[in-house]
Amino acid sequence: MTQILTVSDPNTLRAAVEALRRGEAVAVPTETVYGLAADATNPSAITAIYEAKGRPRFNPLISHVSDMDMARAHVLFTPLAEKLAAAFWPGPLTLVLPLNPDGGIHELATAGLETAAVRIPEGFARTLIKSFGGPLAAPSANRSGRISPTSARHVADDLDGRINLVLDGGPCRVGVESTILAVNGDKLTLLRPGGIPVDAIETAAGVAVDRPGPDAQTSVIAPGMLKSHYAPDAALRLNATSVLPGEAILQFGGKPLDGQDKASLVLDLSPLGDLREAAANLFSMLKRADASQATGIAVAPVPQHGLGEAINDRLNRAAAPRD
Repeated sequence: MTQILTVSDPNTLRAAVEALRRGEAVAVPTETVYGLAADATNPSAITAIYEAKGRPRFNPLISHVSDMDMARAHVLFTPLAEKLAAAFWPGPLTLVLPLNPDGGIHELATAGLETAAVRIPEGFARTLIKSFGGPLAAPSANRSGRISPTSARHVADDLDGRINLVLDGGPCRVGVESTILAVNGDKLTLLRPGGIPVDAIETAAGVAVDRPGPDAQTSVIAPGMLKSHYAPDAALRLNATSVLPGEAILQFGGKPLDGQDKASLVLDLSPLGDLREAAANLFSMLKRADASQATGIAVAPVPQHGLGEAINDRLNRAAAPRD
């Protein structure tokens, strides 16, 4: 049975480090979502992540580091990458950078690519990495393709019996995964929208971020690029303006949908139309709607600007046809 330890307990950090050094995968709270962390330099530990999640081996993992010295030991920074790291780390921004030939991130974590996705997280996760002394690969702590967890209970419900330890740090502040950028010289390419809005990145970088269309995607070079992802069991119907009998609905901005009295459950991502609140609530409300045994989930339109870009990305992937 999976054990849950609170991060406020002074013994939790030691227990987590010991488990990681044994090559185990440990569920860890971050500011984005809960991650399933393991030693990014140990192929057996990385395999434990893939096995617990049922994750395809071609889907690379983000390696989380505690500081710039650890980051530079494993990847090569351009001046633009240094500028972005100074502006947004620690925080929900992941940079895809060339591997340092002297680094130790194992090819299982990079899916055999010559680049690695890295970031510095906030809070307890960063403390854990520093105490462990090396990078931790950490995708979201859920079965592959399912809704990402934003609480320890979400993790335990999805991975009970698949992992031994979940660290409970309360609800995640951001609630969606990190923004992922590929940095190639002076060029920035958005691989996944996330917790840092693209307009904030462009302001800090002083350059435009290229947004390739979905048809331009030819290979998976970072997490969260699979077309079907973050999916509940119930079918999603996006940009809904009305409700079908028996559906659960996710409103936005306190605006009711036509026929709302027929809904089996009514939730509002943000009654005041706050995109930060909506992002923080997205996965937990999808899980509540999915658990309600509704015939489907109708989601009201969410604006595309700011964090709305990340919210709509997750909703579109959750609603995509499944293989």
